[in-house]
Amino acid sequence: MRPDTPAENVDHIAEAARLERTAGLYPEDAEALLLRAAAHLELSGDRPAAATLYDRLLASDAELESPYLVRALKASNLWEYDHEAEARAIIDGIRAAAPRDPAPWVIVAESLEAHDELEQAHETFTEAVRLLLTDAPEPPAATHPLLFGRHRVRRMLGAAHDEWDALADTVHTLPVTLDELHDPKRVWSLGSENPAELEAEISRLRAEVGAYRTALSRPFPVAVLHWPADELTELLEAYPSLAAEYPSHEEHLATIETALRELASSGTPNLGIVPGTVPSYEAFAASEGTAPDDADLLPQYATTLAARGRALPWPPQRSATCWCGSGRTYGECHGTTAV
Repeated sequence: MRPDTPAENVDHIAEAARLERTAGLYPEDAEALLLRAAAHLELSGDRPAAATLYDRLLASDAELESPYLVRALKASNLWEYDHEAEARAIIDGIRAAAPRDPAPWVIVAESLEAHDELEQAHETFTEAVRLLLTDAPEPPAATHPLLFGRHRVRRMLGAAHDEWDALADTVHTLPVTLDELHDPKRVWSLGSENPAELEAEISRLRAEVGAYRTALSRPFPVAVLHWPADELTELLEAYPSLAAEYPSHEEHLATIETALRELASSGTPNLGIVPGTVPSYEAFAASEGTAPDDADLLPQYATTLAARGRALPWPPQRSATCWCGSGRTYGECHGTTAV
């Protein structure tokens, strides 16, 4: 499926089947691919089939990258087709485990919210922001939905603004303020008989939906290939002719940062970095029927990795660990001259 395919034109059953087949070809990416397949099954209405995929992942011998996210998605799905007790048990288990990944917290809190468990949703959002943001110098992008969700639920509960709500306001970038966006009274205007009120509300909703779609659309990024130092050494030992592409590891890293900044300044959106490994590169070359020392294969390899969900978004936040693997923050490393 192309990233720009309209949702209404997607054959979700066929897309889920395609992703399952792809997971069989690339077992190292099975978790990400099967989660996408399960999402398509949920969208198709086949929630039991989606639950089967979540169970398949949880029962796998392979170690999952995000086990609590899989559990959270399973709980949310189960609740949607009348397995409330099991869903609640899973949600309680996730909250007790207190994962450091914000994604499962968002899923379970929004599931509680969707089923009018507003107090429980508020408690869950609050637990998450206290756990993940109390000592954070700035809220990472992945935690923004926690702040926004907590703000939304508190507006519905009629709670007064607190320091976390103020923080949500500071990271919110849409032209419509959070207070207006989350105003419970807005829903009543959609039932108004006044054409002017209806038209104004529909215009606001269109603007918000457009921004929401932009935030949720995740076409695979324009990705630049990054070879960690040990992988680059192994690559050049096996294929010396590629030394023309990579004179040194330091120059390789500098070239990546420069290329990405040039793309960003030209207005190219959704940039990313994909780490390469020699075994996967050789396997890709074999699948393409091309010799690994063919430099023209390198950008194709990067694009394929990105399409399989292996890209890391660029630029990272200045306080996040630098993409190069130095262990320093981006602001102290390759982000020192970032605008």
